[in-house]
Parts: sequence; C-alpha cells; structure tokens
Amino acid sequence: MPRIKINGVLIKVAENTSVAAAVMNADLASRVSVSMEPRGPLCGMGICFECRVTVNGVRHERGCLLKVVEGMQVSTDAV
Repeated sequence: MPRIKINGVLIKVAENTSVAAAVMNADLASRVSVSMEPRGPLCGMGICFECRVTVNGVRHERGCLLKVVEGMQVSTDAV
C-alpha cells in the first residue's frame, strides 16, 4: 500500500488508486469555489478540471488522471 501525504497528513492508499479518489477517501475537497464551497471531481476523466490539486509542487494537476505513487505529496486548494 503506497503512503502519500495529503495536506501534510500521511495516509495509506490502495494500489492503483487515483489521486482524486485518495483525496475523496480522506474526506477532503479538491478545491473551493469562489464562494468557498467545497468542490470535487465530477467527470472522473479529466474534462471538468474540478479535481485539480498540487502534486509534488506542480499546480493544477488533474487528480483523476494520476495514480498514487509512494511518497507523493498532494495539496488541495481547500486547505
């Protein structure tokens, strides 16, 4: 089971889990809207961009298109 950090918290994630699913399983939103409402993935295939997170310092990565990797650092805009 890979271990990743989401918003600084170390969690174990099942193999082949997408980053978006890991964020949702951690009960976190990927982003917040301009009115500060939590947002999360809608389409699950990279079209809606609602799953955008920062991964290993790279902003605006689409979490639904990335599989978790041991040691990955993920941060959401909904911190």
